[in-house]
Amino acid sequence: MPEIAKDLVNYSKENSLKDIPPSGIRYFDVKVNKIPDILKLTLGEPDLNTPEHVKKAAVQSILDNDSHYSDQEGTLRLRTAISNFLKRKLDLSYDPQTEVLVTIGGTEALTATMLTFFHPGDDIIVPTPSYALYFPIIHLTGSNLVSVNTAPTNFVLTPEVLEETLAAHPQAKAIILNYPTNPTGREYSAEELEKLAAIIKEHNLMVISDEIYSELVYDLPHTSIAQYLPERTIIVNGLSKSHAMTGYRAGYLAGPAGLVKWVMEMHAFLVTAPSNPAQAAATEALENGDQDPVEASKIYQKRRDYITKALNDLGLETVPSNGAFYIFVKIPAKYGTDDWAFAEDLAQKGKVAGIPGSSFGAGGEGYIRFSYAASDEKLEEAVRRIKDFLTKEVNQ
Repeated sequence: MPEIAKDLVNYSKENSLKDIPPSGIRYFDVKVNKIPDILKLTLGEPDLNTPEHVKKAAVQSILDNDSHYSDQEGTLRLRTAISNFLKRKLDLSYDPQTEVLVTIGGTEALTATMLTFFHPGDDIIVPTPSYALYFPIIHLTGSNLVSVNTAPTNFVLTPEVLEETLAAHPQAKAIILNYPTNPTGREYSAEELEKLAAIIKEHNLMVISDEIYSELVYDLPHTSIAQYLPERTIIVNGLSKSHAMTGYRAGYLAGPAGLVKWVMEMHAFLVTAPSNPAQAAATEALENGDQDPVEASKIYQKRRDYITKALNDLGLETVPSNGAFYIFVKIPAKYGTDDWAFAEDLAQKGKVAGIPGSSFGAGGEGYIRFSYAASDEKLEEAVRRIKDFLTKEVNQ
């Protein structure tokens, strides 16, 4: 095993990554892996299989020797499929040639966009709790995270709170929205987004709208803020959640050509081009797979209804989940707001693992996230174990 050269030690110490703590989600997930008989409801990954017709498209791409570089921005057929999907679903019009970019999952779409437009000293607004990856990327760009706690407003950003935030940060450059939200499952109505859009426009903010769970909604149809602010919004989406394709790393973004062209430049430096088999699978999913997430949503909604009622019956308070596949749960009063202590106790003594809510920002403090992207049997066993834990450790 090689040891680092002595003259390179300082290089390592000076690395800006050292100032970024590891992802709380991954850190906790790895930590609980060592617990015998642990039942994990931790990672945000569908337990369903990728649809057969989508898998066959990827296989056929390989058999057809589709092994050369695609266009850097993705195949034109896939970009056209994305454009058609956004028109069909949201009545949004994007030119597949200049306004759509295929990325290595939603992660690269987010990273490339932030590295392109965020600079040292910029104020970036993020309602929390929210997807934890935003925080380290903002840090890497040298920008300032303006975290907005949405817990007091039922886990949605209200116009009043946004106005207050902008009054305190009048030079804010951008806002990152995620809905349905990871970790709460909260969705925004069209009326709520329209009111936020008016304020965003007035203050000349750029919007990154992370809509990766847009096809998994239960109580109201998905609306994109780009329907009100197409000129200042970059939509981030992908096939990971809607078609159970996390391992394919098939993501995309869409927005005005004047913005997307610069993200395309950053994308080319980061990854050269997307994978051809993954693009073939994504194309099939978007061209012929509209019904796939509809069927998946029926399964997730049934699980949501079960686990919400089951946890409520145990005396636990849950946040209404309108989409995605998460239930956000207020921890017992005995723990105050120490969600890490509760999550560790539940994992060690109750053999059930969720993610501490503060991993998703200040707005998640005092909560725990469980993923219900798990079988009925697994969820039922988790509830049984949580009941036993509460009886023995919390309510005694």
